[in-house]
Amino acid sequence: MNDKDGHAERAPTSTSPPDLNRLRWHCRRGMLELDMVLARFLDAQYARLSTSQQQEFECLLALEDQALWQRIRGEMAATSVVEQMLRDCYGN
Repeated sequence: MNDKDGHAERAPTSTSPPDLNRLRWHCRRGMLELDMVLARFLDAQYARLSTSQQQEFECLLALEDQALWQRIRGEMAATSVVEQMLRDCYGN
């Protein structure tokens, strides 16, 4: 498919800038510590995740701040590789 100038359109990738900007916005929370861990994870690890792991990260972002913070701090057993990676960004 071509754009209005006749150039071939590129299919968006899972880590295209609009997606990353949207995720970066969702990583901004009401807790500074949580903001820092999520931003560090997004910058250092997100692009390396599989598509299903990226989707899992987005599901984790839908959690309330306190529930997500408890998971990152290790107050609950990690249920996935993504949760463990988040803990590693926190330092657990």
